[in-house]
Amino acid sequence: MTDQLKRAINAAQTAQANDAQAEATRIASSSAGEQTFDMSETTYKTSHTAVRKARRFAMQGLYEWLVTDRRFDIDGKLGWKDNAPHDIAARTRATNAMHTVHIGYYHEMMRDIPEQIDALDALISQHLDRDIDKLDTVEHAILLIGAYELQNRLEIPYKVVLDEAMKLNNHFGATDAHKLINAVLDKMAIELRALEVEADSKANLRTSQKAATQANTKQTEAQSTAVEEASESTTESDVDSTSTASNKPRISANNASVKRNSASKALANIMDYKINKKNDAAKNETPNNIVNDKSAEESALEENSLEKNGATNGVSKDENSDAADVGLHDSNLVTPNENNKD
Repeated sequence: MTDQLKRAINAAQTAQANDAQAEATRIASSSAGEQTFDMSETTYKTSHTAVRKARRFAMQGLYEWLVTDRRFDIDGKLGWKDNAPHDIAARTRATNAMHTVHIGYYHEMMRDIPEQIDALDALISQHLDRDIDKLDTVEHAILLIGAYELQNRLEIPYKVVLDEAMKLNNHFGATDAHKLINAVLDKMAIELRALEVEADSKANLRTSQKAATQANTKQTEAQSTAVEEASESTTESDVDSTSTASNKPRISANNASVKRNSASKALANIMDYKINKKNDAAKNETPNNIVNDKSAEESALEENSLEKNGATNGVSKDENSDAADVGLHDSNLVTPNENNKD
């Protein structure tokens, strides 16, 4: 029993030692950056805000790496590899609240960008008017993140990449640095995302043409509407003037007064004539004069009837008065002749 107990104790100790060694190996491998991360894992915060915060922490980590480890590597100074990117990422996670950050994307950028630093710098240098060593370190870090996303993250639209680079510069960069960053990334997008940029340009062209067509159509419709309204107003004014002219004829007051004066004058002449004829008949008292008086009265009655008929038939009073005067003159002329015959 004692030997069996000793063997069991030794086996337990060996297993414990193996477990401790495996745990130490796992921790070392994770600190060395050998662990892989996937942006699609559900344990990460994958919102747009979480990805944006991952870019900010990555920009700060790359800035620190460019200032220390990368510079020491280029200059050949001592201390190279003393501030590796995975050490910077471990310190960042230990000293910051990363629960709202896309951890997978942060570790991916902190691992891949330093590994592809030479290729990314070559892409950036093609569109610079100066040496890349003369760039500000913050601008260099932002351009590295933008170039990495344009080349490796095709699921992110190039406009989003440019916009996020501008936001990083607004928080950490110089005042006018956005001009350089925007120009370099825009040229790089035309080179790396040619199909996407071309499709976007065509879409913008169609949108502008459609907007211009709609504007021209609206302008034409407005002009036609204005012409129609002007024609309708002109027609209405013509109709109003015609109706006014037909419904309300203008009558001269002077002509009306003349008509009234001529009619009253004719009646006065008739009455005078009747009185005179009666006086003459009373003096002469001859049958012929009586006949003439009767004929004069009949002619006067006929003239009155003619005046009435003329008024009803639309004949003016001036014409009736003229006819009455003519009748009177004719009767005066006829009467002496008849007397002479007798």
